[in-house]
Amino acid sequence: MHWKLFANLAETAGEREVPLDLEAGATFGDALDALFERHPELRGEVLDDDGELRGHIRVLRNSRNPFVSDEGYDTVLDEDDELALFPPVSGG
Repeated sequence: MHWKLFANLAETAGEREVPLDLEAGATFGDALDALFERHPELRGEVLDDDGELRGHIRVLRNSRNPFVSDEGYDTVLDEDDELALFPPVSGG
């Protein structure tokens, strides 16, 4: 499984894809922790002071929001999952 980062999050991390090596039964929360272990500079951009996702940050697991369609942080991941993390996008 791996994270895909977009916009300023990719710029902050210095990479657009972050591979993960997690044990079987790992959760979405575990994957987020692993991302922050590799890129601690992302923590403040992604989480608020209470440790919750900032309201403007969007997350996906295989194109679905795990907080809407699954169990949020407790969502058990599969080996081939693609996780995405991105800020709001505006255009003109």
